[in-house]
Amino acid sequence: MAGMIADMADENSLSYRFRSKRDEQLRAFMLEARPRDRDVCRIADLGGGSAYWERVGLDWLSDNRFEVTCINYAEDELMRDSRVSGPIALAVGDACNLAHLADASFDIVHSNSVIEHVGDWQRMAEFAREVRRLAPAYYVQTPNFWFPADPHFFRVPLIHWLPPSVRAAIHMRVKAGWAPRARDLNDGMILAESNNMISSRQMRFLFPDARLQFERLAFLPKSIIATRLGQANTR
Repeated sequence: MAGMIADMADENSLSYRFRSKRDEQLRAFMLEARPRDRDVCRIADLGGGSAYWERVGLDWLSDNRFEVTCINYAEDELMRDSRVSGPIALAVGDACNLAHLADASFDIVHSNSVIEHVGDWQRMAEFAREVRRLAPAYYVQTPNFWFPADPHFFRVPLIHWLPPSVRAAIHMRVKAGWAPRARDLNDGMILAESNNMISSRQMRFLFPDARLQFERLAFLPKSIIATRLGQANTR
């Protein structure tokens, strides 16, 4: 049953349906946010990879003249996509500190389910600063802390509302998500601290110039999407 809910490879799963709808909304946002005065629109995908954009549509990206640079600190993840070409480029970097890139180096910054993985609150604030600095428009999605299921550990509802030590103990006893059961306390704590889901109030603070939208399941806000259009596209 859990796999039917969260398996992105299963076209009948809730996760697949949500992401398919989100892809449609993302394409519409990209078309609206792209600059009117240039032929090619440059996108920075912070923490992303090529598989995500294959689902969005590589032909669609090319046809609409979008160029995407996926920036990920994990070089081994990028190396899996080392043969990527066309509208996708890959770069190693820390999305919380991209000082080597000038302000407005891109037209759009994109991030999907990444900010909850970057670390503590200070790291999240640094990530948000880079998102807002690198482009006039951005699209940032993250799961909602107040939704009763954590999509990373969907087999144990409410787990993300528990203290880290309790979460670690649970990870040592059961397989809470896709990751294997923790072998010891060290692995359990790593899993417990691997993501820090945030609320809409926190998202409003991190992205004060954004419009917040919500994906809902059974009328409950399941995830949060913060978007900002460039000034030229809001007139």
